[in-house]
Amino acid sequence: MAFAPPLLKRVRGLEFFKMLGTGRGNGFSIRPDFSRYGLLCVWESEVVADEFFKSSPLFKKFLQHSDEYFTVKLQPFQAHGKWDGVAPFKTDKNIVLKTPVAVLTRATIRPQRLRRFWQFVPETSAELDAARGRIASIGIGEAPLFRQATLSFWHDEESVKDFAYRSPKHREVIRLTREEAWYSEDLFARFAVVKTEGKTEGFSFEK
Repeated sequence: MAFAPPLLKRVRGLEFFKMLGTGRGNGFSIRPDFSRYGLLCVWESEVVADEFFKSSPLFKKFLQHSDEYFTVKLQPFQAHGKWDGVAPFKTDKNIVLKTPVAVLTRATIRPQRLRRFWQFVPETSAELDAARGRIASIGIGEAPLFRQATLSFWHDEESVKDFAYRSPKHREVIRLTREEAWYSEDLFARFAVVKTEGKTEGFSFEK
């Protein structure tokens, strides 16, 4: 986490990246899990992405220190908001939507709203875990407590919409984030899952 960013900045065709930590348990926790990490990348093309995962000394070093890994290729079809002032995902309105679907949400939480945000995490996480059509989900973060994100996988887009707009606790949180201005910056994106490889916490699925 500490030494990879300068090396990643020199990778050909890597347009945007974030090193991410996780919380304990299912990832939605204020206590960090120091054994599980994520790397989010936006690539110039699939060719340069494949080259990195095949031959990069840095990625090989990651694997040498890992008991398991999970890599997923995603194609964005909807995105709004920014991450560090950048809109990293280039969407294609003409994309032929594939299933399953992945959803990424991230936010920088205002310091004065931290307690309010974490107050709602347990109930919202439980609602997400029980949501119809959810395949898997994990809480991830760029920095403890205040720069948080969620990555989830769903059988189809209808399941995503059903959770987003019909789940009582999640709807309440959406309303409060707007009314009380919890975030100084946020981003929401949906992706078609193109291909996966490996497993995480024993979970895997072929696509």
